[in-house]
Amino acid sequence: MKNLVNVCLLVVMLVGMSAAAALATPSTQIWIPSTDIQKFKTGHLGIDYYARSQENDNAQRPHVYDFGLTAGVLPFEKLQMEAGFDLIINGDSNADDHPLYFNAKLGTPEGALFGGSPALAAGGYLFGTENDATDYNVVYGLVAKTLPVIGRLSAGYYVGNDDLLVDEDGDEDNDGVLLSWDRTLSEISDKLWAAVDYQGGDNALGALSLGVSYAFAPNVSVIFGYDIYNENATGGEDTYTTQLDINF
Repeated sequence: MKNLVNVCLLVVMLVGMSAAAALATPSTQIWIPSTDIQKFKTGHLGIDYYARSQENDNAQRPHVYDFGLTAGVLPFEKLQMEAGFDLIINGDSNADDHPLYFNAKLGTPEGALFGGSPALAAGGYLFGTENDATDYNVVYGLVAKTLPVIGRLSAGYYVGNDDLLVDEDGDEDNDGVLLSWDRTLSEISDKLWAAVDYQGGDNALGALSLGVSYAFAPNVSVIFGYDIYNENATGGEDTYTTQLDINF
């Protein structure tokens, strides 16, 4: 399984390097990646904060801070790509000594392949710089379709480094489903958006997340959400999250 992850990682990184030197964070729902992709020559600044809902067994509350930049790097309408980096601090001294993580995503928007076609995306994230400490090397594929009234439904699958993505017993648990629903709540306001997403697995990434977003300006919005981890022994205590998103 690790060989498959390494091959996919190499493909994603080669595509990213051939498109541009810029590196950036992937566009997400609340927790999981989305099929959204930054358009060419547009950038995105994300500042995310995750606050633990309660103390863990060691009476510690390691909050998580994530500062990320994303840029669109392909000048095509029907084939788009974004790439970038995150600086993540999560209270783990070993990981925090190497806070830089790289990301990339390639995809097509809805209707690009044929009339009514779904959006497609493939990419990777958490490409850390420290072997067997931060190199989660998660690669994924997603398909999404917007339905009248219901909103957008997304589904996909991910695979990561089986040395780091393990369950509470330390056994390999490095893959799972990606599912989400999101919708602009236009009945209330076109500035209001809601989403629920799910990442499978009892590893550190597995979680059910839900939240709402309000756009304070055409290019500035804030998400308020809550993350329920599938296994607290690996993901930690549940978190409240605020995510500031600025497009430029």
